[in-house]
Amino acid sequence: MIKIKVGIVGGAGYTGGELLRILVNHPNVDIAYVHSNSNAGNLISDVHTDLLGDTELQFTNQLSQDIDVLFLCVGHGDARKFLEANKFDAHIKIIDLSQDFRLKAKSTIDGRQFTYGLPELNKEQIKSASNIANPGCFATCLQLAVLPLAKAGLLKADVHISATTGSTGAGQKPGPTSHFSWRNNNLSVYKAFEHQHLNEIGESLLQLQNNFSADINFIPYRGAFPRGIIASVYTECDLSLEEAEELYATYYADAAFTHLSKANIDLKQVVNTNKCLLHLEKHGNKLMILSITDNLLKGASGQAVQNMNLMFGLDEKAGLRLKASYF
Repeated sequence: MIKIKVGIVGGAGYTGGELLRILVNHPNVDIAYVHSNSNAGNLISDVHTDLLGDTELQFTNQLSQDIDVLFLCVGHGDARKFLEANKFDAHIKIIDLSQDFRLKAKSTIDGRQFTYGLPELNKEQIKSASNIANPGCFATCLQLAVLPLAKAGLLKADVHISATTGSTGAGQKPGPTSHFSWRNNNLSVYKAFEHQHLNEIGESLLQLQNNFSADINFIPYRGAFPRGIIASVYTECDLSLEEAEELYATYYADAAFTHLSKANIDLKQVVNTNKCLLHLEKHGNKLMILSITDNLLKGASGQAVQNMNLMFGLDEKAGLRLKASYF
């Protein structure tokens, strides 16, 4: 059985914790080290208490070249700084969960070229890639809602999106908008029309439909729940509902984790999984697409492991057969 030696940098945060939860049970992975300057010497289970009994690993402040793949679970802007300060052998693959290398104009560093890691868009490129820029959480959920339309050249009108994310999307560091007393029983808009994930969404749509020039009108909401994203997307479309469903079913026929539901969907169906579920409705000349994901899994750590599986020729679902925490 193939065993992949994994290093993790930034293992103390939400994405690092979710990555560890997956990898300690992954049949093809040995975790070589989990790097954290602030927690060096501490048991991982002292920080991620849900892993008590699952691992005796400790955080370290030492780096090693004796690995096959390195996951970067650091903050936006910090991944590039880390790789500038720490050089790794060319044979070591890198999967970065920050936004530092997602855009084509910023996708290289010291001879390393990063491939945008959305398997439903770039699966064949990911298989042969040495470096992966893992997509953003909103970017994943929203792209999966419209990629089939772009592939068919059918995104001709503006795309309108309202999407709500859980508080873990803001990261582990406490802030005014993640404070329980403020977030609980509350709902708010942020970064309307200007969210940073619009840039990577735009690049992906142009990759499939090179004449796409319509606006993407995106209103993000902060939800009063910990994890998950639910997005409602609509645009003008001449297809009937049956034609649209056939288009989506065909596009995602080989997708490991993205599925079309005939019935309406709700967020609990995907929380704690690497799935994206989609549901289509037709209202007059408008096609509405509902898209739901777990922001920490399909929107971050789960998708990173999915990319690792593809890069090393493993079963794409290895370590990711996770049941939704439905009740």
